[in-house]
This record gives sequence, structure tokens and C-alpha cells, in this order.
Amino acid sequence: MDDRTPLSSLDEWEDDLKRRYPEPDSESESGAALAQKKKPAEFRNYRAEARASVKEFYRLNHRHQTLDFVRQKRAEYLPLAKRTMGIWEALEFLNTLVDDSDPDTDFSQIEHCLQTAEAIRRDGHPRWFILTGLLHDLGKILCLFGEPQWAVVGDTFPVGCAYSQKIVFAEFFADNPDAGVPEYQTATGIYGARCGLANVLMSWGHDEYLYHVAKDYLPEEGLYMIRYHSCYPIHREREYGHLMNEHDEKMFRWVRKFSPYDLYTKSHERPDVAALRPYYEDLAAEFFPDQVRW
Repeated sequence: MDDRTPLSSLDEWEDDLKRRYPEPDSESESGAALAQKKKPAEFRNYRAEARASVKEFYRLNHRHQTLDFVRQKRAEYLPLAKRTMGIWEALEFLNTLVDDSDPDTDFSQIEHCLQTAEAIRRDGHPRWFILTGLLHDLGKILCLFGEPQWAVVGDTFPVGCAYSQKIVFAEFFADNPDAGVPEYQTATGIYGARCGLANVLMSWGHDEYLYHVAKDYLPEEGLYMIRYHSCYPIHREREYGHLMNEHDEKMFRWVRKFSPYDLYTKSHERPDVAALRPYYEDLAAEFFPDQVRW
């Protein structure tokens, strides 16, 4: 396997998420409740049945996502000096991320983004919520800047403190150099109890990157959705509460509200990109300038 691209496509990670967190049977049974109800044997079955490519992806992710790596990537990307482009231009740029082995190649990246946004729109949510659904995965353009898959997607988690055993394939952290640093392996690590997630460094990926691109433009609720939508150890497994403050707990209600749209809105119905484009360009212009730094 190629260390940069163990997955056949980024969709393989998302498909695996849906296998790990199946869609609730009813609106009253949330994904978080389902996760809590899972029996240990079911988790073992998931692990045994996971594809070799998915296991290799998590092995690389857990090995390389160190505190130093995160700090290096923040220093490289957070000046937002890679490109300048508008929101729809960024969607078209993401659309160039194509993998011939992707089983969903008949659907473009833009179409997948529109499926999420349209599902949110149909349910009558605020305009900022709809826009968040459209652009929440735009950080995946990190792949187009040369980043390996394990530094773009995957479940995110705090670095610089002890790893939760509820992180998928947590045993792979044994190969992470930070596992040998005692300061990083206490519950709070380099942080303080209830310090707030704004003061906690998360593993690097498309969530954190896009948060910094969008942080001056979207409401805080949408920014939490973007920044933590892949943080399944927190919003599905209810871990790391000792690092969260009351404000985080309030905002994570929005992250959990967003998660079903993130996971379960892909369908076989193709959105009409040309017809929808004017609506979403107007929506983006309501919140973002014509040109945005990336």
C-alpha cells in the first residue's frame, strides 16, 4: 500500500464511518444513543471486518499525528497563503480531486456537497446552517496541496494528552512518539482541566484547516460544526469531557445536530448543479467576501 493513499478514495473513510455508526432507525434514536448501546462484541466485529486499507489508514494516522506534526502544519497552513479564491471557485477546485477507483465517480465532489446542503435546506434550517453544509468538506483541498490522506481525513482527537481508548483502533497509538512522553499521557496532558476546546490542539486535517479559513465569516455554531464534525471521540463517544467547558457543551449540540447530515445524506438522486448554483452563490455572498484566503 502507498503510505500517502492507503484508501481507494476519501469516500472509503466516510463509508466506513457509516458502518461504524449506522443510521438510526427513527428520528428519536440518535446516533449517539446507538453508539452507547453498541455491545463490546459489535465493536469487535467492526474491527475484525474493517478493510485492510482502512486499518492501514488509521495505523498511519495514529502513528504520525504527533503534537509536533500538528504544530508544524498549523505554522504552514494557518497564514492562509496557499491560494485566494471565492467559495464556488473553491468548490470547483475540490471537484478536481478525482480518483479513478472511487465507486462514486459518477457523482462529483460538488454534487456531494450539494446533497448535504439541500438536505439541510429541505428541513428548514437557517441559511448559515445550509451554507455550512455546502462547504464543510472544502478543507479536503489539502489533498490538492499534496497532503497525504491521513493528514486530511479521519476521526480527529486532541493531541498533547492521553488518547481515549474509544478512538477507533486506539492500539495503533503505541507507535506514536508522543506515547513515550509522560507529560503528554496524563488525562489533561499539556492543558488544564475544563480549559475549553479552543485551547486544545486537535489532530490535523480538513476540519481544523477549514475552520481557520471560515472563522471570520460564519456564526459560531457553524464554526463548531466545521471544526469538530470529524471528532467522533467527542460527539459520538462522549470522551474528553474533562477538557471541555460549559460553552463547548452548549455548542456541541449543534455539532450533533449536523452529524446526521454529514453521514447520511448521500443518495442516488443527482442534484442539478447548474440550477442550484445561483442560489448557493448568493448564499455564499451573504457571508463571505468575493475572494477568500486559503
